[in-house]
Amino acid sequence: MERKHNPHLIYFADPMCSWCWGFSPVITDMEQTFELPVRMVMGGLRAGTTTPMNDSDKASMREHWERVHAMTGQPFDWRFFERDDFVYDTEPACRAVVALRRHGQGLAALHRMQQAFYARNLDVTDSAQLARVAAESGLEGDQFLEAWHSDEVTEETRWDFSLTWSSGVRGFPTLAAGTDKDEAYNLITRGYQSRDAVFPIVERWLAGQTNS
Repeated sequence: MERKHNPHLIYFADPMCSWCWGFSPVITDMEQTFELPVRMVMGGLRAGTTTPMNDSDKASMREHWERVHAMTGQPFDWRFFERDDFVYDTEPACRAVVALRRHGQGLAALHRMQQAFYARNLDVTDSAQLARVAAESGLEGDQFLEAWHSDEVTEETRWDFSLTWSSGVRGFPTLAAGTDKDEAYNLITRGYQSRDAVFPIVERWLAGQTNS
């Protein structure tokens, strides 16, 4: 049956959120299975952080990574924890995804950024490393860096963070569903959920759209 009013998903995520990395196969499968547009909103998990990680920070983060790996099977490069004085500022990576989004990249750009950080131990707070990842997505270095440094991309990234906050999103991943007709959105998941848990929710929501 025909889908009315352009149903779509709104995906609040951060490229340096480990549970979002764990959710990556689920949202990819969902996009392909249901053929729904996914509108990404960057969350700004730790945007603007300036203090380097200490041993306690690393221990806490490693515990999170181990849980994500055990639950989802997603790969991690544990050499990350050998870094000294790493500042866990997620704004540069979020801004990189926004820059790629403006050039027609979708979830694939977010996944490349996540894979670079979690599975390849690339420093996605560094502009040169971000440009390297962007080139893999088809946006060459100089063109990417011009966009990444631009006022337009900076402001759009801040708008994403503001939308996340004003929408009441406080954790990632968060996934909602809606249409262009209604202002209200339906929550699909707040936090990581498996494919088996979230797919039936989307199916029920879509059934309501096609039957309305």
